[in-house]
Amino acid sequence: MIIDGKALAKEKRVKIATEVEDLKQKGVTPGLAVVLVGEDPASQIYVRNKHRACEEVGIYSKEITLPESTSEDELLELIDDLNNDKSIDGILVQLPLPRHIDPDQVILRISPDKDVDGFHPVNAGRLFTGQEGFFPCTPLAVMEIIKSAGVDLNGKEAVVVGRSNIVGKPVAMLLLRENATVTICHSRTKNLAEVCKRADVLVAAVGRAEMITADYIKEGAVVIDVGINRVGEKKVVGDVAFAEVKEKVAYITPVPGGVGPMTITMLLHNTLLSAQKRA
Repeated sequence: MIIDGKALAKEKRVKIATEVEDLKQKGVTPGLAVVLVGEDPASQIYVRNKHRACEEVGIYSKEITLPESTSEDELLELIDDLNNDKSIDGILVQLPLPRHIDPDQVILRISPDKDVDGFHPVNAGRLFTGQEGFFPCTPLAVMEIIKSAGVDLNGKEAVVVGRSNIVGKPVAMLLLRENATVTICHSRTKNLAEVCKRADVLVAAVGRAEMITADYIKEGAVVIDVGINRVGEKKVVGDVAFAEVKEKVAYITPVPGGVGPMTITMLLHNTLLSAQKRA
């Protein structure tokens, strides 16, 4: 079965919109500030999509666009202002940043309680130690997709291909929370295909076009493809060779139209959570 991320996102956003309206009745409007430094075309598209998604569910969206020449100190001052702004529940600084700005310093400056991207070390620590907090949106999207398929992770063998701080590590922790037995693979893993073939649930987040072929897949597995790779000028493919793998699995996400639509939806979810805490 191909899992339709767009349909799932639409369903989730209807629920979010209802909860946003309930909060507004109590006098609280959830607010998200998105900061863009420079004129990176891909980042501009992402910011526009986030603004549109906020409008769709009734979240107040504050877009702040700064010139490429903005200094690190100026950006950090802006973040301080947003941390103290009671109308803002979530702060997101769009990456990548210009070279002269240290992204780690920027992430550290955002209040952990407004860190709806889930990148702050405090939230990473909360995830690692089993506490509640804000967790990265793509891993949350992966978990929502698995849940939507009715997959019980208890005791299942899960393999994550990729060890980034944004996807690989946090998704492994979230799978562990659901009592899966988790293996994290990466570029140095020996016999990668053999390790992947043990997986009841495989999450591909390695960033290499169609690297995971049918030889890597156990019959009847659940395959979640996080990869977004451009091939040629217009074609976008995942990390999984979709056409051949889909014949072998129980569930699979397509690229595009799988994890992507759910990622922005989980950003809305985190912003709503923050506003509910404020309320």
